Amino acid sequence: MIAGTGSLINIVAIGAGTAFGVLMGNRFKERTRDLITDVLGFIVIIAAADALASLWNGDFVSAVPRGWTVLTILVALLLGAISGSWLDIEARLESLGVLLKRRFNKSGKGRFLEGFMAASLIFAIGPLAILGSISDGMGTGIQQLVLKSVLDFFTSIAFASTFGWGVAASAIPVGIYQFAWTGVGLSLGNILNVYQVRALTATGGVLLLGIAFRLLKIKNIAVGNLLPALAFVPVIALLVHQFI
Repeated sequence: MIAGTGSLINIVAIGAGTAFGVLMGNRFKERTRDLITDVLGFIVIIAAADALASLWNGDFVSAVPRGWTVLTILVALLLGAISGSWLDIEARLESLGVLLKRRFNKSGKGRFLEGFMAASLIFAIGPLAILGSISDGMGTGIQQLVLKSVLDFFTSIAFASTFGWGVAASAIPVGIYQFAWTGVGLSLGNILNVYQVRALTATGGVLLLGIAFRLLKIKNIAVGNLLPALAFVPVIALLVHQFI
């Protein structure tokens, strides 16, 4: 199978789910759409809790010294926050969202930018996006990305019923992100150990919590600026495993 097929399926799933959600969303009152957003926030919290369970996974715990599971995640998040803020990733994502809004939503109706930001972060964060794309590049199967596509399809329906076409626009940064990881898999092969995967999953869980807080209007955390933590954490886990 051609490398990148899994990400293409994912992009199509996001677009199809958005179209279906937009058609459904017109039937809902504003208070119903707000309630749907709250429900999505709760579901993201559940997903975050599931990811954070990797902190207590035996593979991760046994690979690093006692107490270093949390410290590994903390260091990765701090480095991610510093580098992400310096690169101003959140603002760049918002700028892309504004550009796409001007291009595809000239009427200004709906919550295009909010939908683009939330969907971009949710669809990109998590081990399935990274590990599935690497597996796709390695030629070892696209099962993980197919599973992610199914999940993203239904999530797109729910998001688009509230936010509109901004959810479909999220397929652009998500596609770029996943194709980049596919390139990593294509060139480097199997690069992550099991404990690194667990560290990556737990870090993704923290970022998912940040998204849930935004959806529930608890606190508007600049989750986009924390994205580099996903690149830092496998390296930090390896260093801790080897030298501490």
